Amino acid sequence: MGWFSAPQYWLSRFVFERSLAVIYGIGFLVALNQFRPLLGDRGLLPVSSFVRRVRFRDAPSLFHWRYSDRLLVGVAWVGVALAASVVAGLPQSGPLWISMLVWFALWALYLSIVNVGQTFYGFGWESALCEVGGLAIFLGPARVAPPLLVVFLVRWMLFRLEFGAGLIKLRGDRCWRDLTCLCFHYETQPIPNPLSWFFHHLPRRVHRLEVLANHAAQLVVPFGLFAPQPVASIAAAIIIATQCWLILSGNFSWLNVLTITLAFFAVSTGVVGHGLVTVPRLMTGPAWYEVLVVALTVLVAWLSYWPVRNLVSRGQRMNASFNPFHFVGSYGAFGHITKERYEIIVEGTRDQAVGADTRWVEYEFRAKPGDPMRRPPQLAPYHRRLDWLMWFAALGAPARPAWLETFVARLLEGDPPTLALLRHNPFPDEPPRFVRARLFRYRFTTPAERRASGAWWSRTPVGELVTPRRRAPAGREAPRRG
Repeated sequence: MGWFSAPQYWLSRFVFERSLAVIYGIGFLVALNQFRPLLGDRGLLPVSSFVRRVRFRDAPSLFHWRYSDRLLVGVAWVGVALAASVVAGLPQSGPLWISMLVWFALWALYLSIVNVGQTFYGFGWESALCEVGGLAIFLGPARVAPPLLVVFLVRWMLFRLEFGAGLIKLRGDRCWRDLTCLCFHYETQPIPNPLSWFFHHLPRRVHRLEVLANHAAQLVVPFGLFAPQPVASIAAAIIIATQCWLILSGNFSWLNVLTITLAFFAVSTGVVGHGLVTVPRLMTGPAWYEVLVVALTVLVAWLSYWPVRNLVSRGQRMNASFNPFHFVGSYGAFGHITKERYEIIVEGTRDQAVGADTRWVEYEFRAKPGDPMRRPPQLAPYHRRLDWLMWFAALGAPARPAWLETFVARLLEGDPPTLALLRHNPFPDEPPRFVRARLFRYRFTTPAERRASGAWWSRTPVGELVTPRRRAPAGREAPRRG
């Protein structure tokens, strides 16, 4: 079949494509459920204002042509439908151009959302999904053997993702070097999950072993991805195992699932099948397809200059995109570990005036810590964007982002789309007269405290972040601040 084709990775492609399509589907569902109150016509950071300030070439998106909430819903539903078709294997069973067109549409539609998503889409897994989605365009249909060059381009992306994350840790917080970071991380990570409390209370020596294992998995193992089989498959298996550990211990959107998806392309059918899986007879792609794949490889090699320079730089940047298409970027996370957890608690009251005896009632978010008695939820691979940004806003206190004031104003209005982002609306009949936001110091309860009270968290008030804001008189919109 020649150097160009790699039929031994047909099963890897089968799993890779369907896993990636599921992640795309989740991403578009998140947009359906959350984009409008966050970024829509009356969102916290409206797209219409953003596209007036930013040129198309700096943030390519079909929403530069026109934005409306209805168009956004249409784009998201088309994305969901296309992703479902890939999971069902429909485009893969057709001609090459159909498969490429479907993957291109998924990439272009999601890129259009990311490029106008501003801070609510400023996460590394958004750029990673855009990059791997761009590579998927060239995977070929089921009857064509996977191109060997694309197999290695996927591994190159996985290498940058893992090795970059390992380097940023060694260069960042001292606790990564003295092996103590995981004594804090499970408690202070953005959105803990139901098992995070238990991980936090593992013995200190176990936390040190975890950090050592993480360094090995991110700084040594990725080099094995480019070794001959079965070494590459073993390296991929180790990466998959470490990502499963992260899935068990926290909520990191689809980052871990996407990393596992990338790792599949280092696993050869000959290694995992042991003669039990027969490689089907596959064709070689047409000449124009081979030319496109070679051109893609040259493009990735050229664009790799910037992330490689970033990797060797002392000022390494995490999750950096060097072009507006989020293609061939730099990745990494948690170079710095916060040692204390702070949470913003938003409260409202129906009292006519604010005083020492005012009865404040909390708004409960869907994912972030609030009620100390509530067990942290399992969220990933779904992503709650507002909850994540509330964590970042608490890190920046006493400064606060402009969107937080707008969020408070929407609560004072009783805005249904904004309230739908929350787990519970404590004012179902009419909006509160006042809303405020306070800062609390949170920590996991000790085992003894949890046995005694049943609480998962202990919290201490720190201060007021947003002073009480009053509801505007009937017929007038509450002022937007910031």
